[in-house]
Amino acid sequence: SPDEGALDRNMFYASVMGVEMGMFYKRRDYSTGINGKNPIVEHEFLGDDIHGKDVIIVDDMISSGESMLDVAKQIKERGANRVFVCTTFGLFTNGLEHFDDAYEKGYFDRLITTNLTYQTPELLARPYYITADMNKFLASIIDFMNHNVSMNFVRTPTDKIRELMESHNRKLREE
Repeated sequence: SPDEGALDRNMFYASVMGVEMGMFYKRRDYSTGINGKNPIVEHEFLGDDIHGKDVIIVDDMISSGESMLDVAKQIKERGANRVFVCTTFGLFTNGLEHFDDAYEKGYFDRLITTNLTYQTPELLARPYYITADMNKFLASIIDFMNHNVSMNFVRTPTDKIRELMESHNRKLREE
């Protein structure tokens, strides 16, 4: 978890996937304001040893990407094998150059965002970028709403995640 705000979501993912979870505590300087924000002084990691492990960082949004890239860098410095950055909304308000630089330095392996916001041709062309296509999911939600059917599956995707994990593990055992 890149910060306390993403903690509940990432606890859910970790428990469904049966993996360990760590988090970063985002320490801010509340005595200073820059561009309407209190600057981040440090991201402090709270978790077990991640040396040699693949790590997934999940957050709801990447705005400038500053926090996410700092977290990815620290995870790599702690000896993580591969680092996957995942977010729902990739805004990239400061452009992609910082991500290009971090990728070239090996701070992360893949960046995955949904297609729920506009994706520039430049983003789609990046070698590290993967789109999580939400079209079928949104079409299902609209269909359920139009037919006044319960959308419980939207709130609790546990079964779908478990199916994906079982399929993945089965493939690994077959190799």
